[in-house]
Amino acid sequence: MAKISSLEELRKLKEQVKNATELREKGHNIDRLIQVKVSMATCGIASGARETLADFMKEVKARGLDDVVFTQTGCMGYCHSEPTVEVTKPGEEPVVFGNVKGGRVREIVEKYIVNGELVEDIIPTAYKTID
Repeated sequence: MAKISSLEELRKLKEQVKNATELREKGHNIDRLIQVKVSMATCGIASGARETLADFMKEVKARGLDDVVFTQTGCMGYCHSEPTVEVTKPGEEPVVFGNVKGGRVREIVEKYIVNGELVEDIIPTAYKTID
């Protein structure tokens, strides 16, 4: 590990450790949380998935929603609609949103996660997960 040479570097390290710990702690009760999975395959990253994930995390934090956990996933098979995001609410089927960039993040958080309203650009699933 590199030597920490400033207070700002220490603050960044503290935030990274806090985020990693929070994910581990939330992972124990994941079925009771809203799960947001961002596709981070090559096509997703090229389309802006990293920024999408960061925007989701900022928006959720700004709204004080502590029942949301974020994960990254590989290819979802929707290259034509990247960045793609799957949102799973407790007890509900997952919903996959396509073309999630910019203001779409705020719209999904506000309308779907908070108010339960569906928004445009939902990608219908053609499969069922095997339990």
